[in-house]
Amino acid sequence: MSFNDILGQEAAKQLLQNVLRRNAVSHAYLFSGPKGAGQIETATVFAKALFCTSNPDDACGKCLECRKVEHGNHPDLTTIEPDGASIKIDQIRELQRIFSYRSEKNNPKVYIINHADKMTVQAANSLLKFLEEPPVPAVAILIAENGQALLPTIQSRAQTVPFRALDPEMMERVLVGEGYPPALVRCAVHLASGLEGCREILNENWFAEIRNVVLQLGKESLNRAGTSIITAGQKVFKSGLSEHLDMLFSLFHLWFKDMIHVQYGRQERLVFIDQAEFISGHASARSTSQWVSCMDLAAECQKKLRYNVNGQLCLEQLLLGMGETPA
Repeated sequence: MSFNDILGQEAAKQLLQNVLRRNAVSHAYLFSGPKGAGQIETATVFAKALFCTSNPDDACGKCLECRKVEHGNHPDLTTIEPDGASIKIDQIRELQRIFSYRSEKNNPKVYIINHADKMTVQAANSLLKFLEEPPVPAVAILIAENGQALLPTIQSRAQTVPFRALDPEMMERVLVGEGYPPALVRCAVHLASGLEGCREILNENWFAEIRNVVLQLGKESLNRAGTSIITAGQKVFKSGLSEHLDMLFSLFHLWFKDMIHVQYGRQERLVFIDQAEFISGHASARSTSQWVSCMDLAAECQKKLRYNVNGQLCLEQLLLGMGETPA
């Protein structure tokens, strides 16, 4: 993989290739942006380019150095992932131990810390000194959804490389070309920020199931009272899909939004493309403000779920509100 193989993120790629061309690589970079937007892939290519013996500003993918990175056994590249819920001080100490040995060649040593915003305070403080005064020439790549969550002292010592969510239409073309079902792809690209995130969703068997549940309940809510729709919603827990309620709320948000798209004549923006006929026939059952209220309710229930409110109560609140919204 080279920079050319990374979808989108033109600003990030240009910044990194420029410093490679000018031989002006900084000691630390902060890749900040939504999860799955290509940060890991870009960090890996950047590391390969730093080691590459053929290209001055990219990874050739063919030289021994590039192949070592691709096979995950380059001695001068270290990647750290959270140990459980956080990155702990012992992991940073182990990194420091590894970096006490010199590089095999004239390469800088490179370390990638994924989810750097999950470092404990002790780990972050331990990294800070190492970031400023590594024992050998080193390049740090810190990856964080929210760069502002890192210690200000770490932020100030790293060059920020911004990443943005990829264009859904761009991702859709790629994923449909890879053979994923178009109806599922159209949903996935509105739920994830990058190709890897979309593929993770699409490769889960439960994703199609939870989408079907949303379609069933969304349709039934137009014809059944609140308490009745709650009874129908119990199948979510009986079928073992309750651990995916966060995704269910996100899909409901898109379902309600589709109704508004139809009301404004924006059928080309529909997410549930295989339900276009049903949505077009029922969008007028409620006013725009009522559909907006349904969207707000889905967002509120999702927020409560993330704050550890009982999942069944969150789902019942949504279904009751959906069923009782006046037509």
